[in-house]
Amino acid sequence: MPEPFPREGLPLDEARARVLAALTPLKGSERLPLDRCLGRVSAEPCQAPEAVPGFRAAILDGYAITDVTPPQPGERWRVVGRSAPGAPFPDALSAGKAIRILTGAPLPEQANRVLPQELVVRDGETLLLSADAGSNPWIRGRAEEAAAGQELLAAGIRLGPADLARVASCGVPSLAVRPQPRLGLLISGDELVSAGHPRPPGTIWESNGTLLKALLARLGQPVTERLLVRDQPEALGRALEALAERCDVVVSTGGVSAGDADWIRPLLAERGEVAFWKLFLKPGRPFAFGRLGGRPFFGLPGNPVAAAITALQLVWPALQALEGATPDPLPRLRVRLATPLRRGAGRPELARARLRVGTEGEPLALVEGSQASSRIGSLQGADLLLEIPAELGDLEAGQVLWAQVLRLPIF
Repeated sequence: MPEPFPREGLPLDEARARVLAALTPLKGSERLPLDRCLGRVSAEPCQAPEAVPGFRAAILDGYAITDVTPPQPGERWRVVGRSAPGAPFPDALSAGKAIRILTGAPLPEQANRVLPQELVVRDGETLLLSADAGSNPWIRGRAEEAAAGQELLAAGIRLGPADLARVASCGVPSLAVRPQPRLGLLISGDELVSAGHPRPPGTIWESNGTLLKALLARLGQPVTERLLVRDQPEALGRALEALAERCDVVVSTGGVSAGDADWIRPLLAERGEVAFWKLFLKPGRPFAFGRLGGRPFFGLPGNPVAAAITALQLVWPALQALEGATPDPLPRLRVRLATPLRRGAGRPELARARLRVGTEGEPLALVEGSQASSRIGSLQGADLLLEIPAELGDLEAGQVLWAQVLRLPIF
């Protein structure tokens, strides 16, 4: 059986695998209107109830004719009517006749081609083809968007704007979605003062709560409850138990190392289970995962950058899994360092960087300022997390590295 607390800590990939292996999706589902489904996870497949658009339609403004083969310049037709979106031509169309048709309008059953309006000349009711019509019939098929019964969405899909728009275009007004985990956040520390309050000597304004709540909200995972508690074991124990009772997941930040005032890990061991402790990672070594009252528990480091990085790498995949979605890792690409980076070898590092483009279009990573885990400024404007192997020390400009891209999909 693998050692749960190796001296150097678990490699990030192994830690993530252990976390995900310990989780099962939350049970149940709810049906919501589409305007409340953005960012939620589909609970069941969704099929198109009928073909969409359900009729053949003109792709552009022009004139519909019955000709199957491309007509030649100089040919003529008599214009006998008009078809517009929502107001189709009501009669049959016969050979030698044409109707004016607008983009998106239905075609008569007999129509086989639309002549673009810029290729014809109209004189009263007479239509003349003045240029080569080409082979494109300019007709949108009856099932261009979807055929009747076609699957529009699978289960386990995180719903984006395009997903919702597509099901709406197929007449579906609501979707069954998986429950979101109720997330409890505990911030601990005697030195913490809420922003806006006077700061006594030796204290700092508390920022982890704001950082983590905003980060998780950006990832579509809202925090249900947030508590700020001093480093007192009785108070921390009560807070942990309360969050475990009211939430599906408990996340703490601070108090998870091995100092005299680091109570979180001992309290977790007393009230639940510590599955593993410490990561072989910079920033983020002080990290604990386990169970509290049967709920998954994540003990994040106290330094804000380390807390944010470990939340992104470990808490976010876990929350996705609890929703029944396949955890979607951040995309990766190869980049070159734009400037040298000084560091000591020993631990793998996720360094914050900005994405730039070189003179030949190559992606570059620009690291600016201190990479200290206490410096939130290193997160501002970050586009990348550079994956620096443990054995590498100082890096020169031009060094090629893998990087995680800190950008969410739009559609």
